[in-house]
Amino acid sequence: MLTMVERFSGPALEIMAGAKNAAAHIPPLWSLEATVAVNPYVGQAGEPLHMAAARLARVAGVRTVAERAHFKAKFAAHDLSVADLEAGLAEVADLVATVEDLIAAMDKTVAAPETLPTLADLAEEVSDINWPDFVAERIGHWAGGHYDTGQALWPAPKTRAWLSWRSFAQRDLTPEIFGLTGFASRVAGMSMSARGALTKCAEDMGITAEACESYFHTLLMRLGGWAQLASGEAFRANLKGGANNDITDLLTAKLVFEAALLARYKDQIGDKWAAVLEAHAQPIVPSQDDLIDAALQAAADHAAARALDATLAQPGASAVEAADVQAAFCIDVRSEVFRRALEASGNSIETIGFAGFFGIAAAHHSFASDVSEVRGPVLINPGAASAATDPQDSDMLTRVSRRVTRAWGRFRLAAVSSFAFVEATGPLYLGKLVRDSLAQKHPQLGNDPAPALAASIPLADRINMAVGILSGMSLKSGFGKVILLAGHGAGVVNNPHASALQCGACGGHAGDVNARLVAQLLNDVDVRAGLATNGIDIPADTVFLAGLHDTVTDEVRLYEGDLPEGHTQGAAIATLRTALKTAAKATRTERLARLPRATDAAAVMERAKDWSETRAEWGLAGCSAFIAAPRSRTAGRNLSGRSFLHTYDWQQDTNFQVLELILTAPVVVASWISLQYYGSSVAPDAFGAGNKLLHNVTGGIGVVEGNGGVLRGGLPWQSVHDGDAFMHDPLRLSVAVEAPRDAITDILKRHDGLAALFDNGWLRLFAMDSEGRLGWRYTGKGAWVSLRGDAALGTIAAE
Repeated sequence: MLTMVERFSGPALEIMAGAKNAAAHIPPLWSLEATVAVNPYVGQAGEPLHMAAARLARVAGVRTVAERAHFKAKFAAHDLSVADLEAGLAEVADLVATVEDLIAAMDKTVAAPETLPTLADLAEEVSDINWPDFVAERIGHWAGGHYDTGQALWPAPKTRAWLSWRSFAQRDLTPEIFGLTGFASRVAGMSMSARGALTKCAEDMGITAEACESYFHTLLMRLGGWAQLASGEAFRANLKGGANNDITDLLTAKLVFEAALLARYKDQIGDKWAAVLEAHAQPIVPSQDDLIDAALQAAADHAAARALDATLAQPGASAVEAADVQAAFCIDVRSEVFRRALEASGNSIETIGFAGFFGIAAAHHSFASDVSEVRGPVLINPGAASAATDPQDSDMLTRVSRRVTRAWGRFRLAAVSSFAFVEATGPLYLGKLVRDSLAQKHPQLGNDPAPALAASIPLADRINMAVGILSGMSLKSGFGKVILLAGHGAGVVNNPHASALQCGACGGHAGDVNARLVAQLLNDVDVRAGLATNGIDIPADTVFLAGLHDTVTDEVRLYEGDLPEGHTQGAAIATLRTALKTAAKATRTERLARLPRATDAAAVMERAKDWSETRAEWGLAGCSAFIAAPRSRTAGRNLSGRSFLHTYDWQQDTNFQVLELILTAPVVVASWISLQYYGSSVAPDAFGAGNKLLHNVTGGIGVVEGNGGVLRGGLPWQSVHDGDAFMHDPLRLSVAVEAPRDAITDILKRHDGLAALFDNGWLRLFAMDSEGRLGWRYTGKGAWVSLRGDAALGTIAAE
C-alpha cells in the first residue's frame, strides 16, 4: 500500500500547497453570538495595497479602494491638498505619474473589476441555468445545518466537514434534477479523504500548480462567509494548539461541483476553461489604475494624519491635579466623546484609556449557564476562569425557567405542532406585537449577579494580574479616592448583529464582567498587600468601582453593590454619579447630528428599544486613529469620536513591556476594527453583510440575504451608510505613539506579523515628539522620516 507521502507527492503536493496558500488569504469569521471585528485583508498583510487590489480584482472582482469620485469630493472640499497628493505619489514607488495626473484621474470613471470566471459561470453561459447561485445554495443549505449552534430543532451529526458534506451530497437529488446526471453517485465514489478528492478533481480538471492558488482563492471567495467561518474554525483551533481543515473541506466540496460541471459541458466550455487556467497561472501584476488608486488612498491617509496633527497642536485642557475621581474607559472610539464630556463636567475628573477587558481575559460562565464565553481579545486564550453567582441561590430556578422557555419555543416550531399552534394561539401574540411596536421591550444589558474569579487562582497569580493591569494603565501612583472602571456595551433589541456593537476587547460581549472582576481584584485587601511589595501602594480608603457605559443611550450603570462593606467614599461616588449624568447628556447631544431621524436627545434614548431601528448607533464608524500617550496630549481636544485613546507613559515602562503589549494586542485589534469598516465600505459585496432588511439568521451563526445561499460576513450596509452617504471614511488607521523610536523599532523586529502591517502600509505609524505632535513617520523596514518642516503636515517643533 502507498504511504501518505507517496500518494501525495509531486503535482499532488503542489496542489495541496496551493489550497493551503489560498486558504491563508481568507479572513476568519465569528458567529453572531460573539461577533468580533476582523480585518478582511488579513490574508494580504504581506503585500502592499496595490498588489492586494490586483489580486482581489482577479479572484473576486471587487475594488480595494474607494471610487474615484470619493477622492474628487475630498479634493473639491479642500480636505485633500496638492501636498497630500505629492505625499501619496511618493509612497507608491512603482507609479510614474504627476500630481496633475492624479487630479485628472479623479475625473475618470474606472469600471468595476471583473473576476476570472469559474466553471459554474462558464456553464451558465451555455445552459441558461444559474449554476453559480445553485451551487452556492446547495453548499449553503448543507453548511447551515453542519455549523448550526442550536437554532435547528434536529441538529446534524457532528463530524468532519468533508465527510458531512459527502454524506449529504450522496443523498441530495437536487443537482440531478437540475441536470447534473449522476452527481450523487460521483460523490459516493470519491475518496473519504478530502485531500484525495481534491487532488483527484484537480487532476481531472487539468489544474496546474501555477494556476491552483489563484483559482482556489476564487472558489473560496465565491463561498463568502462560509469560507470565512471555516477559516475562523482554523484560527480558533490554532490558537489552542490544534488544527482544523474545514476550509479545505469546503473548497473540495466546491471543486466537486466544478468538476461535475466541466464533465457535463466540456465540449462547449473546454477551450474557455483552458484560457481561464492560463490566466490564473499568470503572476499578479497591478494595473496603472491600481497604482493610481493606491496613491490616492495614501494621499487621503496623509490628509487624515495632517488633520490629526492639527488637532493635537491645539491648546488642551489643564491637567487635573490630585483628582478625587479617576475614570478608566475602554479605548473604543465611542469612549472618546464621553471622556471629553466627563472631563468638561466641572468636577475635576481624570480619565484613563485602557483596553476594555481591563487586563483579565476570562473564560466566563454567565449566570445559570454552562456555556463558557471568552471575555477577552480573540487574539489570545483566556487566562482566568470566572462565573456569575447569586447569593439568593436562584440559579436552579433560572435554569428551569430557561428550559421551559426553550421547550415552548421548540414546540412552536416543531414539524407537526407548528401548524396547529399558529391556528390556535396566533391572535394571543397580538399584545406582544403591539408592545414591541410601541418600544416597550427593554434591552437586557449587564443584569447578571456579580461575577467572581475562580477560587482556584492562587493569590500570587492574582497579585501578578493586578500588577500587570495597573502597569498597563500607567497607574502606579497618584490614586484618587474613587477609580471607576467603565466597561461598555450596547443595549439594543431585535438586532442579529448586536454583538458587533459590544466590546471587541471582550470577545463581542459587554464589558461589565471584566470591569467587575478587576474592581473586585483591586479592592481585595490581600492583593493590595501584595501590590505594596511590588512598589504600588494604593491608599486604604481608595475604592475601585465597576460601571457599564451603554453606547446607545450613554447612560452609565454603577455596580455599587460590589463595593467592600464599610467604604467611606459615598460623597465622591455621588459626585461621580452627577458628573456621569451631565456627560451623558452632552454626549447624546454631540451624537445627535449624525443619527438619522434623531430629532432630540430623547429620541436617542428611544433607539435602544425600537425593534425596527436599523441604526441604533454608529458603532465605530469613522475610526481613523490610535493614540498611545499620556492623556495630557489629547485632553480638551475634540477628536470627534474617531480615535482609540490608550493612556501610556513610556517613562514608567520598564523595558518597554507595556509598549510591546499595546502594539501587539490593542493596536492589532483596532486595526481589525478599522479595516473591517474599510472593507465593508469599499467592497461591501465581498466583505460586507448586506442589507439588514433582507437578513435571515441561519444556524444561529450568521445571516444570509433571502432564504439561503452565501453566508454574509462583515458589517451590514446600515452600519456604514445612512441611506444618503457613507458614515465611515475608508482610511488606514494612523497609529501615534509617544515613545522612543528605537524602542518601537525593536518591538517590530520581534513581531513579523505586526511589522508586516506597517511595512506594507495597512497601518500608518507615527512617533510623537516632546510637544505631543506627530514628529516622525515610519516608512518601513525599520526606517523613519522626520516630519519637521513637512509641507503637508506643517512645521513640527523639534524634540
